[in-house]
Amino acid sequence: MDPQSRPPSLIVDPALPDSVSSVLRASPETLRAVRMGDIPSARGPDPVKVFSVAGSMGLIWIVTNFTVMLAMLILIGVFSGVQRLAADPGPRQERRRMRVAIDHANRFILPEDLDAECGALLRRAQDAAETVLESRVNRAALLDTIDNAVTLPDQTWQIATKLVRLSSLRAEYLRIVPNTPPPEVAEAFVPYSKALETARTSLIRRIEAMEEYAAQVRRADAVYHSYRQLELLAERTPQYEQLVADTTGDALAIPQLQELTGQARRIRELFLESMEDARRAAGYLMDSGGR
Repeated sequence: MDPQSRPPSLIVDPALPDSVSSVLRASPETLRAVRMGDIPSARGPDPVKVFSVAGSMGLIWIVTNFTVMLAMLILIGVFSGVQRLAADPGPRQERRRMRVAIDHANRFILPEDLDAECGALLRRAQDAAETVLESRVNRAALLDTIDNAVTLPDQTWQIATKLVRLSSLRAEYLRIVPNTPPPEVAEAFVPYSKALETARTSLIRRIEAMEEYAAQVRRADAVYHSYRQLELLAERTPQYEQLVADTTGDALAIPQLQELTGQARRIRELFLESMEDARRAAGYLMDSGGR
């Protein structure tokens, strides 16, 4: 599938505790049901069972005494408790997922909460964040300008919530103004359409800043493997130097030794340059997020 055509994935407010976010992420169908208002009403007691139990208690009261009836009530209570414990846990888990989704209905965003363009923009932001978080240089804790594990999910969530608002207001605008207004009144609608376009442009700039950061991290990642290889070889440089010195004359040894250290230095400089570019991109990302 073309990455550009992939829908965005479910996004949950990163500020939620893991105990809540894990429940939300594990039950997207429940989240959709809550979003659509398809919430089953709580089941009350079965009238037939209530009538049967009441009738039985009345009959016991008539033919025996209060002590026997009390003992029967205790037995019924114990039996009901055991029955609930032995019941299928599936419905209980579903009710819990439903309650969590209802209580946090504004803390998650589904793909269908966004129109097509805003969904594509969120996908771009998610892809950029994933590129950085899954990079080798990030896992090696070399991207120390910002805390990516905290900052990028927060940036993505902020972008997602604003894209939802943009989608909603844009849909409302198109419902109210489905066609091009007559020329003599068209100017009155311009501030509204301009506000939508300004918000769209601002969000695109933020996403492009994330993508630039991801591109610089990808470049640093490409050099990182070679850099690590050279770091390992650098520990053995004296052995290589001794080998060259012992097997060649001085006239050949000196240029080769210079080349040995020069190539390693160039790779290190390239890696350090790529890391600095990534850090600058991270700084620009933070600046654009604050606007």
